[in-house]
Amino acid sequence: MLNKLINFFHKKRDLVNTKYNRVLPFGDYVNDRWEKAKYLKFGEGSSVYDSSLVLGNVKVGENCWIGPFTILDGSGGSLIIGNNCDISAGVQIYTHDTVDRIVYQNEISKASVNIGNNCYIGPNVVISKGVSIGDNVIVGANSFVNKNIPSNVKAYGTPVKIY
Repeated sequence: MLNKLINFFHKKRDLVNTKYNRVLPFGDYVNDRWEKAKYLKFGEGSSVYDSSLVLGNVKVGENCWIGPFTILDGSGGSLIIGNNCDISAGVQIYTHDTVDRIVYQNEISKASVNIGNNCYIGPNVVISKGVSIGDNVIVGANSFVNKNIPSNVKAYGTPVKIY
């Protein structure tokens, strides 16, 4: 059985590498990104990589691409992503944090996150709880988004600044 699995993996890896010039984590050879999105009830035409961690109440609109090694955390409130959004590799979106619990011995802090339509979230962006991002927004790579971003702007930096 193990040899059959290894042979399957090697054949699939060779096929993908020859056709697309890429080598993927094992799970992405056996997982269909579009089927996973349908299973999670994401909108029509959306896809999500096998390496993406999806927790809690996460809603994703139509024609969205959720990249590899992302965290979509809807465990502290709803996480809503609109239509036609790209969530790049390594993005982390949180609806809770434990800072108040640890520092002040209070409850875990929770708040929903909303991302509008037609948004591009660059690689390795971190979006903290309670943030709303408008429509037609570009968030630059490696940004820390800890405040709301209005529609039709570019934003980047740590912490994020609006341009």
